[in-house]
Amino acid sequence: TIIINGGTTTFMMAEFLTEKQLKILTNSFLMAERLLVSSENEIIVPGGRVYREQNVILSPFDNDITQHHYATKMFMSVYGLSLLGLMEADPLLIQAEKRLISQAEELVVLADSSKFTRKAGLILCGLDRVSTVITDTDASDKAVQLLEQHGIHVVTVDPEADTPSRTAPNAPRYTP
Repeated sequence: TIIINGGTTTFMMAEFLTEKQLKILTNSFLMAERLLVSSENEIIVPGGRVYREQNVILSPFDNDITQHHYATKMFMSVYGLSLLGLMEADPLLIQAEKRLISQAEELVVLADSSKFTRKAGLILCGLDRVSTVITDTDASDKAVQLLEQHGIHVVTVDPEADTPSRTAPNAPRYTP
């Protein structure tokens, strides 16, 4: 089982999951719909209301289906990254993401290089919760080194290529 949060970056993962046979818990209405029609994956969504602007499904109850699921990895996108941690601009998303993060053993953040300069008023979680950040080759060396100093494995990928361009020696590629 893996968890994938709602977001434009994580939505791009769907095309790479069509040939997999995984259990995927997602709060993304669009991700769930796409995977239902294009793959054999088992799709699990939390019960609740679909918020159109954010395209996420969120239960108003603390005791929802997500608490019964465990995942080895959660793949998520964020509004921004800073030394304080993962940043979000929408309080509704904070509520949804905190539930999902607590159910995953490993947190993998997909963030294009523009997210390193984006600031938001809400902190989702600290960098200590993040195990891996996958970003593009436009991420500054300073930003990458900062994450690595916090013990985060950083994979940079050329947006036009199929393989990571910079990663720790002998590090495995991240595949769900």
